[in-house]
Amino acid sequence: MNKRESRALSLTVQYASAAAELPSRPRLRRWVAAALDGGTASAALTLRFTDAEESRTHNHRFRGKDRATNVLSFPYAPPPALAGDLLLCVPVVLAEARAQGKTAVAHFAHLVVHGMLHLQAYDHDNDADAQRMETREREILARLGYPDPY
Repeated sequence: MNKRESRALSLTVQYASAAAELPSRPRLRRWVAAALDGGTASAALTLRFTDAEESRTHNHRFRGKDRATNVLSFPYAPPPALAGDLLLCVPVVLAEARAQGKTAVAHFAHLVVHGMLHLQAYDHDNDADAQRMETREREILARLGYPDPY
């Protein structure tokens, strides 16, 4: 067993929106585990697949933006005992995947990794931070077998 496999990972998946293209729980667990930084000893996370209205409500309440968005991250505890929630808006993710010529699974993988990095204090508020985060996303997704999302 390697170091990454020995971490404690509690993952809850909630489906508040349905679509044929939603990733399986084992696949989600693999993506989450791949996105955990080395300093994370344990993680307690919830991934929730939402509809546009729930996404819009949370985006408005917590970010002041009155529209649905692809992924929202809610960190509750930083590493080494990471805790948080990710909300993925199914209709937005699927529409973006189609518009960008990506498979739904590749786009979901990217947004899970993206959200996981936000939970671990990565951000893209300025060019340097964005470059650092995008580089990390590319590394993780390549290791998982997905193309560069950018």
